[in-house]
Amino acid sequence: MAYSDVLLPGDEVPQEQLPSNPKKALSIGPGLRHIPPSTISATSVGALNVDWRRNAAWMDVNGGRYLPSTNDPIIVRVTGSSGEAFNCQITPYTSYAALPHLSFQDATKKTRPQLANGALVYARIATPAAHLLHIDPELTCIDPSTGKSEGLGPLKGGMLFKISLGMARRLLMTSKRAKEDAKIIILDRLGEKWGFEVAVGRNGYLWVDANDIQRTMAVGRAITEVDEQGLVVQEQEALAQKVLKQG
Repeated sequence: MAYSDVLLPGDEVPQEQLPSNPKKALSIGPGLRHIPPSTISATSVGALNVDWRRNAAWMDVNGGRYLPSTNDPIIVRVTGSSGEAFNCQITPYTSYAALPHLSFQDATKKTRPQLANGALVYARIATPAAHLLHIDPELTCIDPSTGKSEGLGPLKGGMLFKISLGMARRLLMTSKRAKEDAKIIILDRLGEKWGFEVAVGRNGYLWVDANDIQRTMAVGRAITEVDEQGLVVQEQEALAQKVLKQG
């Protein structure tokens, strides 16, 4: 994974910055488009990210609108229930999504969750919207590879914080190398002293629960400060020490 200089819409991505695994087709994600025969250009402002192992590239976009994509983990708010699904808001400006009542681990008509309006749920995009067919996105709280929840489901307690799309993507990086390249260490440092749970939504939301209101707020505010001010590793270290002393 690598972060390049910021690209502007229409900028051509230099070929030497793109992965070139001869055994895999290049996969491009948000913020990039392919112009035949071989040009890759930016469609939004952001930094180029590449995964050499997966032969993939995408833009790390802090601004702009979230566009639902299959398998994205997101945090949604329940706005009602109709038929056999909950109606969920992904963001204030995207289509409402349907979360089937039985899309929870071991759910039946009798045991499915009873979710009130305003409840938060950690889910994945099962199928994105098909605007031409007037079909809204569908969500699931079951990992198709295991049939288990794998951390998905209703989020009880805690607090919700708004973060940029770029920060959400960086927090969701899981491999050791990717986490090192993302240069986000604030959660690890706070987690060494405090116990808390987090859920990161690719749609730009962070849920935190430290079983203590003050610590929950402190963790959430620390992440938003890193995000908004673009704090580097050394600055995050100092921020973590400050937050821990105050907590």
